[in-house]
Amino acid sequence: MAIIQPFKALRPQPQFAKQVASKPYDVLSSAEAKIEAQGNPASFLHITKSEIDLPEQTDIHAPEVYQQAKQNLHAFIKRDILFQESKPCYYIYRLIMDGKSQTGLVCTSAVDDYDNNIIKKHEFTRPDKELDRINHITVTGAQTGNVFLAYRNVPAIDAFIVQWTSAKTPGYDFVADDGVQHSIWVMNDGNAIETITQLFQQYVPVTYIADGHHRAASAAKVRQSFNGNIPESANYFLTTLFPANQLSIMDYNRVIADLNGHTEESLLVALTKNFTIQLQGDKQVKPTAPHQIGMYLNGKWYQLNANPGTFNTDPIGILDVSILQKNILEPIFNIVDQRTDKRIDFIGGIRGMAALENSVNTGKMKIAFSLFPVSMEQLFAIADSNNVMPPKSTWFEPKLRDGLLTHLIYE
Repeated sequence: MAIIQPFKALRPQPQFAKQVASKPYDVLSSAEAKIEAQGNPASFLHITKSEIDLPEQTDIHAPEVYQQAKQNLHAFIKRDILFQESKPCYYIYRLIMDGKSQTGLVCTSAVDDYDNNIIKKHEFTRPDKELDRINHITVTGAQTGNVFLAYRNVPAIDAFIVQWTSAKTPGYDFVADDGVQHSIWVMNDGNAIETITQLFQQYVPVTYIADGHHRAASAAKVRQSFNGNIPESANYFLTTLFPANQLSIMDYNRVIADLNGHTEESLLVALTKNFTIQLQGDKQVKPTAPHQIGMYLNGKWYQLNANPGTFNTDPIGILDVSILQKNILEPIFNIVDQRTDKRIDFIGGIRGMAALENSVNTGKMKIAFSLFPVSMEQLFAIADSNNVMPPKSTWFEPKLRDGLLTHLIYE
C-alpha cells in the first residue's frame, strides 16, 4: 500500500499567497525567472532560482547559489511572509485551467515507497539535475519542489474530497497571471485526516510519478546522505496525488537544428521507407490519432503516417516518441541519445504549434516534429512493466505552483 502522512507545511500568509506562488523551478531559465520575479520581492523564485539575486555570471550550481536560497528562505520566514503550520495537516489542492478542474491531495509520501517501487517511475534521471536538487534540499533544509503523483481513481476518495471541500472555505484561492485558478484547503481535522489516510491505505496500492522524477530521486538520496542518523521528516517527501481520470497529458514536441546533411528532397525520400507522407502546406499538423506525426520544414507542414509493421506493439515501442526515435531521429538525423544530443530541443504542447513554427522560421532550428500525446494508461503500463519512456515524453498542465506548500526536513 502507498504510505502517506500529513505534515506541517511551511506556507504563505494568505495575503501573500498569490505573490509567493511561482512556476516550478525547472520550467524557467534563470533569465526568465529574473523577469518573472521582477518587482516581486515575495516571489518564491528568490528561493528556488536564487541565482536571480546574484551577479549574472554566477554559475547556477555554485555553492553561493544554494546559500543564497537558504538566506532568502530564512528572510521570508523572518518577514512573516511564510509560517509553519502548528500541527500536521493534509491539504487539498484544486487547479482549474480552461474550465477543466483537477483536485489532488498534498501530503508527504514515504521514501521507502520510492525505493521499493511502490511509487513507480517511467523516466530515467540525470545525475546533474539530481545533484542540483540534492544540494538545494541539503542546504536549505526544505523540499520546495512538489512531486506530482497519479493513482487509479477511487470513487470513495473522490466522494470524500468533494464532500469535505464543499463544506469548507479554501485558505488560498486566486487566479495566477496565466489564468489558472489555484485553490487550497487546509485539512487540520483529526477525523478527516484519519479517514483520508485509511482510504489511501485501503484502495491505493501504488502511485505513479507523473512529473518530478528528479525531485523524488533527490529526496531519496538526501536521506541516504544522513548515513543512518536520519531526521524523521527526511523519510518523507512532498507530493500531490491526483486521480488519473482528472488528468490529461499534453504533447511534447521536438525541434532539430540541422538536417544531418540531407536536402529537403532527400529527407522526404528517406522518410518514405516507413511513412506515408501528405503535404499540408501552411495547415498546421497537430496529430489527432496515434502514429501520426507532424513535420514542419521550409515553411510547409507534412503529415507522416507510420506504415504498419514499422513499430513494435509493446508498451514502449507503440509510443509515437519511440516511433519517431526508431524511424527518424536515429537513422536519418543520427540522434542516438535525446538526453545528451545538443542538436535537439523539446517544446511542450502548452506553447502551441506556433512555437514550433517560430523556432524554425527564425532560423534557430531547421525542422520541427509534432506528436500525439501519451495517454495515462500508457504511462501506467510502462511503469507497471518497469520500463522507462524516451526522454521528454509527457507534459502535464496545469503545473503546481512552488512556494504554496513546502516540506521542511529539519523541524
